[in-house]
Amino acid sequence: MLNIVIFGAPGSGKGTQSARIVEKYGLNHISTGDVLRAEIKNGTELGKTANEYISNGQLIPDALMIDILASVFDSFKDSKGVIFDGFPRTIAQAEALKKMLDERGQEVSIMLDLEVPEDELMVRLIKRGQETGRADDNEETIKKRLVVYHSQTAPLIDWYKNDGKYRHINGLGTMDGIFADICKAVESL
Repeated sequence: MLNIVIFGAPGSGKGTQSARIVEKYGLNHISTGDVLRAEIKNGTELGKTANEYISNGQLIPDALMIDILASVFDSFKDSKGVIFDGFPRTIAQAEALKKMLDERGQEVSIMLDLEVPEDELMVRLIKRGQETGRADDNEETIKKRLVVYHSQTAPLIDWYKNDGKYRHINGLGTMDGIFADICKAVESL
């Protein structure tokens, strides 16, 4: 199986490129936000537990998030692989994901890091906010999200480098050009 972690700051193009990767390689897409909303909407036990945390403004514990991801991962029978979008976000989550995949005889094949300069991220996210009305795409919130990204999530770059899975992708340029670089990285495996 081809298991990809797509990584990058908010506005780096993860969602756009994930959709293209899914289409080209026939992978299943696991977006943690989508998964949580579905579990809650479907009233599953995991969803009910997750909703208690969310309703109280708390982050979902890593162990619960891994249980939810494992459940979704296991539901993909005869899958060619999975793209993980929005997870892991911390080293503890990366370690938990590695353990969960190991238990299934799987591993992360590659971690794609879409790197985009911060000034470009601001432009993209403000534009997205104007186009979609997304409330969290305003300058103040974007700055906070980028601080969290740099402090909590960016350390994963070194973790995946040490694991031999890291691939840098220049997130500037045309969507097609960026996707071509992603394909080269994936097909080099």
